[in-house]
Amino acid sequence: QVQLVESGGGLVQAGGSLRLSCAASRLSLTLYAMGWFRQAPGKEREFVASANRSGGGTSYADSVKGRFTISRDNAKKTVYLQMNSLKPEDTAVYYCAAARDRTWSPPRGHGVYDYWGQGTQVTVSS
Repeated sequence: QVQLVESGGGLVQAGGSLRLSCAASRLSLTLYAMGWFRQAPGKEREFVASANRSGGGTSYADSVKGRFTISRDNAKKTVYLQMNSLKPEDTAVYYCAAARDRTWSPPRGHGVYDYWGQGTQVTVSS
């Protein structure tokens, strides 16, 4: 079955950087938009960033715009989230997700995503 496996999480000081990776298997990545979401303890899962199936269209939550960058390498079946200038409020479990891309628009709603990874923990200390 389809698998999405996140990696790259960890503990970092405020102001630092991390790069998350999401490796997809048994998925024709060129047909799917990819997104990153996060969930902090006691909070709902929230949208972080997404890219359409070519990577030419991207969307970001206001809270991460200018600090995070989503990219994808379809040949490697991998999606990345470069996170710079991290803040303690970025602490959460980060999930990648795949949505069948029929509109070329990077989706923001978690309800349209078909597949989800297990998540990777990101902790930012102050």
